[in-house]
Amino acid sequence: MNTLPPDIEDLRLRTRDFIRTVVIPAEPAPGDRLSEGERDRLQAAAKSAGVFAPHVAREYGGQGVPLQFWSPIFQEAGYSLIGPTVLNCQAPDEGNMHMLELIGTPAQKEQYLRPLVSGAARSCFGMTEPHPGAGSDPAALRTSAEKVDGGWVINGHKRFISGANNASFCIAMVRTPAIEAAADGGTSSSPAGATMLMVDMDTPGVRIGEQISTMDRAIGGGHPHLHFEDVFVPDSAVLGSPGEGFRYAQVRLGPARLTHCMRWLGLARRAMDIALDRTNTREIFGSAMHELGIAQDMLALNVMDLETSDAIITKTAALLEADAKAGSALSSVAKAHTSEAVYRVIDRSLQLCGGDGVSDRLPLASYLNEVRAFRIYDGSNETHKWAIARRASAARRREVEAGAPFQASVDTAAAYSSTEA
Repeated sequence: MNTLPPDIEDLRLRTRDFIRTVVIPAEPAPGDRLSEGERDRLQAAAKSAGVFAPHVAREYGGQGVPLQFWSPIFQEAGYSLIGPTVLNCQAPDEGNMHMLELIGTPAQKEQYLRPLVSGAARSCFGMTEPHPGAGSDPAALRTSAEKVDGGWVINGHKRFISGANNASFCIAMVRTPAIEAAADGGTSSSPAGATMLMVDMDTPGVRIGEQISTMDRAIGGGHPHLHFEDVFVPDSAVLGSPGEGFRYAQVRLGPARLTHCMRWLGLARRAMDIALDRTNTREIFGSAMHELGIAQDMLALNVMDLETSDAIITKTAALLEADAKAGSALSSVAKAHTSEAVYRVIDRSLQLCGGDGVSDRLPLASYLNEVRAFRIYDGSNETHKWAIARRASAARRREVEAGAPFQASVDTAAAYSSTEA
């Protein structure tokens, strides 16, 4: 871990102790879900221990940790699959809390943020849709909202809405038309585009549809279809401003991608500890496992993946605070790298544990199920790599157009060869 301010380091150590002494002994069997009763009991214990909701301002019931220091705390929480749920820093609630805190109105913060931080409410984020609707390409958004007197009427179909079964409200991303300002000043103008609307799940016309069974279990509330059928919400339901939803989405998605990386990196550290304990205590072919070259190579690769992931997460978190746009772009790099690195660490750790690794005597097989999905969630890695490559190409073109030396000239390469000769 990097050097931290004393108060953050104190919280990290207390979180570490709480996860190991209270949370891990209460973990369900590998592959099982945390029960509602245990969730409530453990969250109450986390509040008493002063480690609950580390990422939210103290005025709303959190610990007030700045974003640049979330990673050490989230990694400690993620050391247990249920740790983020117990500390109330699990997706999708964590990302919704962050966005509400930044752009919600005072009334929205009281109605939605405060209960969400306390654990009394849960939430979901309504973005993904059945094909050909929005998925990796948000521009394909089809769910729409029509402006009516006093509010909006939503119609559309979402799918894979994580947490919807247990949610009290949904932040729904919808397509809205351009609105012209009223002559009497009663209505302000807004561009056509996407708008985020706060929708209580018990609003008439909101319907949870078909359930989608997935390989992961850590995020409570399932991943079902969600239908909006002539759902009316008042003007006060707009989060931010109409037509600006895609811009606001970056407020949520950049940090949300990164916090997934933080939590899963904590789990990868747990997997590595399991592998180290195994190789430190097992002998094979007359030698301790940790002294065998093949095992050493796998352990060394694990350390390399852990350290590089930690470094890119730390850099991205600092950049998100200094320059949100640049930080959001770098979060694509962090997400694509870390999601693949974490999988490799857990896979190697499982391999080092042999038959026990693929059994339910150890939790490693369930860890693989959890982290495999991350290469698809929050935008598939292929989509992120496409965006990363496009940004790199465009940036280099701008540099060359501004006068930077062109490096791919065959004549230049020949000149270098001649000089060396």
